[in-house]
Amino acid sequence: MVTKQKILIVDDDENIAELISLYLLKECFDTMMVHDGEEALAAFDSYSPNLVLLDLMLPGIDGYQVCREIRAKSDTPIIMLSAKGEVFDKVLGLELGADDYMIKPFDSKELVARVKAVLRRYQAPRQETAAAEKGKCVSYPGIEINLTNYSVVCDGKVVEMPPKELELLYFLASSPNQVFTREQLLDQIWGYEYIGDTRTVDVHIKRLREKIKDHPTWSLGTVWGIGYKFEVK
Repeated sequence: MVTKQKILIVDDDENIAELISLYLLKECFDTMMVHDGEEALAAFDSYSPNLVLLDLMLPGIDGYQVCREIRAKSDTPIIMLSAKGEVFDKVLGLELGADDYMIKPFDSKELVARVKAVLRRYQAPRQETAAAEKGKCVSYPGIEINLTNYSVVCDGKVVEMPPKELELLYFLASSPNQVFTREQLLDQIWGYEYIGDTRTVDVHIKRLREKIKDHPTWSLGTVWGIGYKFEVK
């Protein structure tokens, strides 16, 4: 089941809040309405919304201060709502960390479109980051090589190794059955400016083999006269 995205609506005008809620409910969002700044801050913590629609003119703590306090602890998107259209208000709101700004009265379709657009902008980088981090982990039966946190787990046990050994293992395992020459591995792992010779690669492969024994479905293979590969059977 798809989880509905949650929108916190903060507006002291209960009629406007109800109207906004209806627009969003029709688009399959989940909504919660509060009518002052203190309620907004409490609801933010308990409701954990995906986005906040925040009116500026609130009783007690105003929308600017609510925005400040949310931003101090979260990067959840905020769209500010105001009947005031002065440039000063827009600039201040955006400088405090609001993601967008809408002036009342607004069209229901535009409001929904803005909510969806801000959510897309917010979520896309996170999805890319998650994909990138996922891409830095290679696993096969009995082994997981994680370049994000520089860890290797083999047969359920953490295997300690220096960064270059881990990077070499990860690079080979990322391209199973592909043969790399010693020169290619030297350039890839140590860099073109590294002062050394290809025996460095041989030494690191030897150390890896001492720490990680061949598995029935994979092994660190030598291609005589050429180089090495992570062989998957």
